[in-house]
Parts: sequence; structure tokens; C-alpha cells
Amino acid sequence: MTPFAAPVDDILFSLRKVATADQLPDWDDELAADILKAFASFAEGVIAPLDEIGDTQGCRLENGHVRMPEGFPDAFRQLSEMGWQGLTAPEIHGGMGQGPLVAAMVSEVFSGANHAMQMICNLVPGAITTLRRFGTETQQAEWIPRLAAGEALSTMCLTEPDAGSDLSRIRTKATRDGDGWRIDGEKIFISGGDQDLSEDILHLVLARTGALEDGVKGLSLFLAGKTRAGPAIKITRIEDKLGLHASPTCQMAFDGAPAELIGAPGDGLKAMFTLMNHARLDVALQGVAHASRAHAIATAYAAERKQGRRPDGSAAVLSDHADVRRMLDEQRSLALGARSMVHVTLVEMARGADGALADFLTPLCKVFCTEAGIRAADLGIQVLGGYGYLNEYRVHQTWRDARITSIYEGANGIHESAVASRGLRAQGGAGADAFDALIGRLSERPEILTLRETWRAARKLVEEAHDPAALAHDFAQLTCTLFYRAVWSRMANAGHEPEFARLFDRVLSFPLNRAGFAGDPNS
Repeated sequence: MTPFAAPVDDILFSLRKVATADQLPDWDDELAADILKAFASFAEGVIAPLDEIGDTQGCRLENGHVRMPEGFPDAFRQLSEMGWQGLTAPEIHGGMGQGPLVAAMVSEVFSGANHAMQMICNLVPGAITTLRRFGTETQQAEWIPRLAAGEALSTMCLTEPDAGSDLSRIRTKATRDGDGWRIDGEKIFISGGDQDLSEDILHLVLARTGALEDGVKGLSLFLAGKTRAGPAIKITRIEDKLGLHASPTCQMAFDGAPAELIGAPGDGLKAMFTLMNHARLDVALQGVAHASRAHAIATAYAAERKQGRRPDGSAAVLSDHADVRRMLDEQRSLALGARSMVHVTLVEMARGADGALADFLTPLCKVFCTEAGIRAADLGIQVLGGYGYLNEYRVHQTWRDARITSIYEGANGIHESAVASRGLRAQGGAGADAFDALIGRLSERPEILTLRETWRAARKLVEEAHDPAALAHDFAQLTCTLFYRAVWSRMANAGHEPEFARLFDRVLSFPLNRAGFAGDPNS
């Protein structure tokens, strides 16, 4: 087994040289590096060793309560005592007051060390942001300090048996009860719906305050605390999943559970999307973490595994063979490029970029980075051959855990559709225009500018299409590829190392076989 080592140098290089975070007026590079290194040390020593245990033991449901695998409660206690749960919470509420870029660095390392545990802990930053934006002062004062201290964790309760991506079908009902509300209904696929790590759980519940025919306009967002609700919130089962065995995915029944409205009635989606947009970039970083981890495992194995002979007759290792080097190069390129796509997006947001650009880039990151993680893990299995298919090196766990990322927080096909519809039409196409300008700032290389012309022609074709949905996948893949190659162009210029120039040449040579517009966009 290859021990987990946090890719600290790669993360800092991406932020400094590619995303240019050091140009932000309030960026403290030394502090950010110290925070990253401190968490990396904790992750490598405490969290990562539990990853295999969690995968093997999984969670169990006992008398209506979830029991976590061995070692998880103690690791969470240490995590909380060191203040990591309050990384993004304001200092007035007991947190560190760090921003999204520092949170992104920590989140990637957390996911690479133990994705299942990260899943349970990392809805807290989004919950804090939602409370700060939509909650009352009383709600903020009650919950943010507890979330920051690790006394409470949070969930996002959207999905129902008959309402997945189509939230207009939500039937969970909220009714007034004096000054408060009561929630009745069923939610499924709720990550961390119950656990024995924190004393309490803050459930953010999307429920209907209007009639069913009102669709999403009749939805509101509510706060429901586990301790206060007591038996009014029941865990009816935990799912038996392909991966993330140590992340309890719960079915939950709300039976008159007491709740508080957060935000205005009927504004549930507006409030929930604050949480979801944070989660989507977080999921993109999960894909990055898996790509990086798969490459680390495959590289270590390929450097030691004897296979064949070198031209001089001496024993060769796997990495001496061109086809294996090709796969390792693709893994490495995907990990580096995907990470920088997220970092560039976050830095643009920190610069105060138009919201339309952030809305355009977020689904691109979610699609590309999650598929990069799955692809890199699959390549890792191939590099290890038969051992990749066995349990010994655990690259198969990387693939199993990564596989969900293209499904949850909005299936990738939905995000591709959003790029080709709302992404091109919202605010008169402002997001697409800003993306076009961003590509020009990232790279002036002829190869990138030529691809941008192809993208522009494809954009026009999609905008004029009677049915843009039929072109959505190909257009989104082309858009992702343009963003990826432009980021890699800046990376190659900033790297000043033979590895980066060589990998960039490989990136340009990878076929655009998933982007149907790579040839003649008018065909």
C-alpha cells in the first residue's frame, strides 16, 4: 500500500503561479502555506490511516442510530479540538475566519486522505455561509459557534423517493405551528443524516410551504436540529453503496419535526443554491484529490514492478514502457490541470468577478474534475494490472469512491445542459462572454486561440439550435477542454521545468474524441 502524502507543493504551485492568488489584495501567502502544511500533517497521520478501516468496516445502523467505523469518533474529536471545523467561520463565532481559497486547499487534502470522512464534515462551511447570508442573528448565534467547535455537523436534505434532480416534485411538507414550523415527509440519499461524531446535527431541509402545483416557487428552506427534534426525525435505513462505505447515506423520516424557517417563504432554492454551489466546487476538488491519489499509487507501483527488459538487456520496470508512461502522464496532467481549473475559478470569484462568470465556470469544474478523478483512477487500475483489481494497493477503492462524484450534487449531464442553455442565455450571455475573455487572459498560444475560435463557432451553433439539449454534451466537453488547455498553457509557462513543457505537449496531443465540435463546428 502506498501511504497517503498530501500534494502540498502542487497545490501551492497552482495557487501561486497559475491562479495567481498572490495578486489578491488580502492574500497572505505565508499563512496559507502554514495552514496547508499543518492540516496535511494531521491528515497524513490521523485521517488517512482510517480510510482503509472505514472502507472495510463501513457504517452500521443500531436501534435507529448510525455507528461510525473504529477510530472515526476520536479522529473527529482531534479535528474539532484543533479548530479545523471552524476554518471558515467568522472569528466572532469562534472560527478562524479563512476564505474559500484556504478552505479549498484543506478540502482537497481532506478528500485525498479520507473522502468518506470529508463527506460528513465538509458541508459545514456551506452551512455557515448559508446561515450568514439568510439566517437571522439569533440563528447565526445559536448554530455557527456550535458548527465551528464541532459540537454539530450539518446535512443538506433535498432528495426524495420521487424527487431527485427535479426538485419541483418535492412533497415534504412544512406547516406552521405557532411561531414555528413542523416538517413531515421523507428524504433519501442524505450524507451524514446521522452519525456518532457530533453531539448534534443541523439539518437544512427543503420543504414545501406552497401547493404542489407551485413547483419550485412553493419551496422554503428550514433548520431542523437533531437534538431538538428527537424521535420526530427517524433514520429508517443506511444505503449499501459501491464506495464511500464510511459515509452514512441515510433515508430519513420527518414526523412533525420542529423546524425554523431560514430566509423568506418561497425562497428555498435561492438559499439552498448557496449551499449547493459551495458543494459543487467541493465535489470538483474531490475529483482532483482522487486523480492525484491514483497517480501517486500508480507511479510508486510502476517504479518498482519488474517487467521485461531494457534495450541494454537489464531488467525493466513498468515505468520504462511507453504505454505505461502514457497512462502516468495522463493521470498527472489531469490532476494538475483540474486542480488549477478550480483554483482559477475561486480566484476569479475572490477578485469580484461578475457572478455570471462564476456561474459559468462552476459546472465546468464539476464536470471536468469529477471525470478526471474517475479517469485517473481507472488508469491506475490499468497500470497495476491484476494487482489493480485486487484489494492490496487500494486503487480500486479510489475508483469506487470517485465514481459517485459525477452523479451527486447534480449529475454531470444536468450541468452540461446548464452550460449549453442558461450558461449561454443568462444575462444576455454574459457568463459565456466573460469565459471567452478569461481564455484570452490565460493564454495567447496559437493552439489555444485556434481552439477558442472553434469554441466560438460552436457557441453560435448552439445558440441558434432549435434543440440545444441535443448538443449540450459535446459543447460542454469542448468548453471544458478549452478551459483545461488554457490553464495548462499558463502552467507550462509558469513551471519552468521540463516536466511541465513535456506534459503540456501531451495535453495538446490528447484527442478531443469526447468533444464532437473538435472538427468542423458547422458540420
